[in-house]
Amino acid sequence: MSKRPFSPSTYLFLTVFVAGMSTLAIEFTTSRMLQTVYGTSNLVWANVIGLVLLFLTLGYFLGGRLADKRPFPPTFYLLVTAAGFASVFFLLLTSVILKTAASAMAAINVGALVSSLVAVVVALAVPITLLGCISPFAIRLAVTDVAEAGRVSGRIYAISTWGSLLGTYLPVLVVIPTAGSRLTAVIFGGLLLVIGLWGYWQTAQTRRRAIFLLPLLLVPAVLAWTRGGIKAYEGQIFEAESPYNYVQVVRSDDCNYLLLNEGQGIHSFYCDGGRVPRVSVWSIMLAAPYFNEQPALNNMAVIGLAAGTIPKQFTQVFGPIPIDGIELDPVIVAAGREYFGLTEPNINVVVGDGRYELNRLNGRYDLITLDAYKVPYIPWHLTTREFFGEVKAHLSDQGVIAINVGRAPNDRRLVDAMAATLHQVFPSLYAIDVPGSLNTILVATVGETTAVNLATHLATLPETTDPLLRSAIQVAADNLVPVGSSDIVFTDERAPVETIVDTLVIRYLLQEGAAGLPGIQ
Repeated sequence: MSKRPFSPSTYLFLTVFVAGMSTLAIEFTTSRMLQTVYGTSNLVWANVIGLVLLFLTLGYFLGGRLADKRPFPPTFYLLVTAAGFASVFFLLLTSVILKTAASAMAAINVGALVSSLVAVVVALAVPITLLGCISPFAIRLAVTDVAEAGRVSGRIYAISTWGSLLGTYLPVLVVIPTAGSRLTAVIFGGLLLVIGLWGYWQTAQTRRRAIFLLPLLLVPAVLAWTRGGIKAYEGQIFEAESPYNYVQVVRSDDCNYLLLNEGQGIHSFYCDGGRVPRVSVWSIMLAAPYFNEQPALNNMAVIGLAAGTIPKQFTQVFGPIPIDGIELDPVIVAAGREYFGLTEPNINVVVGDGRYELNRLNGRYDLITLDAYKVPYIPWHLTTREFFGEVKAHLSDQGVIAINVGRAPNDRRLVDAMAATLHQVFPSLYAIDVPGSLNTILVATVGETTAVNLATHLATLPETTDPLLRSAIQVAADNLVPVGSSDIVFTDERAPVETIVDTLVIRYLLQEGAAGLPGIQ
């Protein structure tokens, strides 16, 4: 036998390191695959983590029993090989299943959607259970003296956790954005497969060469299941995976629409030539300055720029006023420039977190808009009394803030809690229910104002007023609703946004069923 490049114990530790890295990488890859269909809600994350822990528990149990029955290195490396093979094959199979599930989600086909979810769970059970078998088996092989069992097992867990640390950051920050979730599964699963095959080759006395055909068996699956788009929506012209989102652009008629993750919400739209076909959630924000007695809009900031629908419509109506637009995801910004005409020189794009970047800006604005949904949530740190205090400090004396908030037909708890929080900072507050949607625009002013101002300005608009602005003010005036009350005030210490949204979504689905979901418009 040729001289080994590693001692048996060193190679065992290397295997444990790669297994720990692959386990977390596969968990994050799985969550990224699932969020393209089922979204990024806390409920989805809880289910992903819960299932991973369940299958790992099963793997720990089975791996420990197998190690006691067959405590041999060749058996261990066959197990590692099987885990690597299953990680590639079953995660690619999951991507195929999810492509079908994506079509079912778009068509609100509940039966197909649930069936796909069950198939995904079954598929993921195999690789994650096998990965769970590795650590207890490795401990069994590494412990040669019971007196050193604690030290050896501690070293195994430390090395595995060290690998898991790399498996947490490397896929999310580098591999998935660069190569995509499917190739990420191939890379990490393939690495584990190679580690297992080499370990088997070095330790088996009777080498079964047939096992080295396993990589060849994966070739057809890799070639077939990594081609084409992640989703197959009609009219899809762009898709990409960023560190934050699955980003998709769909074209319908002469308009492009930005969809994120599960695709159940439109985050931006742009029609050829800048045409605005209807008054939308973003259009109604045009009315916000007119709650002041003397409306003024010399500059503004947008938190949640997306692909630029808000600043583009404000530029169309008010001219090239300076606009600072903050967007967390650089891939969305790139899509905005390519497919949504986000090229106006007056729009200064800032890539980063909304709250952090706002506090780095020095200007004071006449208007700040907030539309930072990651369906179905508003990031909690953008809902608190302290944050709104920071916003007020960045507003002029005639300043206004306009916020897009979600609701259900008979459940306004999130809107009411947001209103109660805003009232802690701003003296005047208004609520506008956007027709044909489950959105409410909350408008708050730095000074004391009245809704009469909006009606007065609507009646006295010059004939030369842009039709989009006139329509936006008209819709806003027609859909003003009383501001509700709430005992909940969101603070940096306590902001149960996710809890309210989770119960709101569950109650809505129980009452309305899946047919109540908006689908692709």
